[in-house]
Amino acid sequence: MALPAEPSSPATASLPPLPSDVQVTPVRGSTEKMQFIRFPYGIYKNDPNWVMPLEMERKDFLDPKKNPFFQYGEVELFLARRGGEVVGRIAAIRNPRHMEVHGTKEGFFGLFECVNDAGITRALLDAAAAWLRERGMNAMLGPANVSSNQDWGLLIDGFDTPPAIMMPHNPPYYAALLEACGLTKAKDLYAFELSSSAAPPEKVVRIAEKLRVREGVTVRPVNMKDLDAEVKRIRDIYNSAWEKNWGFVPFTDAEFDHLAKDLKAIVRPELALMAEVKGEPVAFALTVPDANQAIKAAGGRLTHFGLPIGLAKLLLASRRINRLRLIILGIKEGYRRRGLDAILYLDTLRTAKQLGYVGGEISWTLEDNHLVNRAIESMGAQRSKTYRVYQRSL
Repeated sequence: MALPAEPSSPATASLPPLPSDVQVTPVRGSTEKMQFIRFPYGIYKNDPNWVMPLEMERKDFLDPKKNPFFQYGEVELFLARRGGEVVGRIAAIRNPRHMEVHGTKEGFFGLFECVNDAGITRALLDAAAAWLRERGMNAMLGPANVSSNQDWGLLIDGFDTPPAIMMPHNPPYYAALLEACGLTKAKDLYAFELSSSAAPPEKVVRIAEKLRVREGVTVRPVNMKDLDAEVKRIRDIYNSAWEKNWGFVPFTDAEFDHLAKDLKAIVRPELALMAEVKGEPVAFALTVPDANQAIKAAGGRLTHFGLPIGLAKLLLASRRINRLRLIILGIKEGYRRRGLDAILYLDTLRTAKQLGYVGGEISWTLEDNHLVNRAIESMGAQRSKTYRVYQRSL
């Protein structure tokens, strides 16, 4: 059964008309869930920069038994069909922890993919909005896949290169579709590109080394033999560092452990750096090999015709990964503005050079986090991509 459209009003009169031959219905059963997972294949078939996710990973991601987000959050998946053919998809997301932390009744939409049709986009957004409204939400943000601790935002600038690991990618026309349906900017997020051959300014190096001595800073790799205790230290730093950031929701223990388990397969301990002051862990930087370079080679599946062809391609391509993504750099409250960020950037850059990486991405940062953005640019990085989080009143 199709969900009802929003009632007509002056606010909706200027929106694209709802197509009469399109139905948007909730996903029910494993067959429809696979249609939801596989729909993007057609959208991106001619996009050389899209990285097809591993199908098994997407199934696990949407499995309430395997994704710890579902321990507290709710997600409803929708498919749009025209004449029996799937033409779009969307998820409506209720995150009680976001509401608790920020004191709002904001819900989210995510996992949005659609043909280039504003009417179908409106029908999808209306379905997500109706589901959220029924649950007491008065605003909708997104895209969030499925929270701000995962894929977050819509790419609006920087389409000419593939996405780094755990970063979104989408066709250029998506922004126009969302804006035609009345969504407006809530916040932009930035990604920066840094070559490992770039020489940081001598002044930055000199000041950082003086601070290292003056503050008694020790930087060490994460101890993989004591990983459980290290993960707890990292989680404490992460939640302290981001607690006042726009849109931030602290990880639950289960979510952080799940992320650590996923990253363990690709992390290089030399690039997981803990900064300590007088023996106390106060800052952390995690830079990981850009596994998207290998995942792309697998073509979405590890097996083909019963043979591990995709796995073989993935393993072979993993040997050629030459890029990185700095995914986390956090400093505890009380230790900021003391040069720890510069020290961690410098040590990461030096190690990346030694390991033979040509460069990579630093992402993501808030557009109005001027202190962090200036620090990144002071190392010679240049802004390379912009992601936008949209909002809509319900």
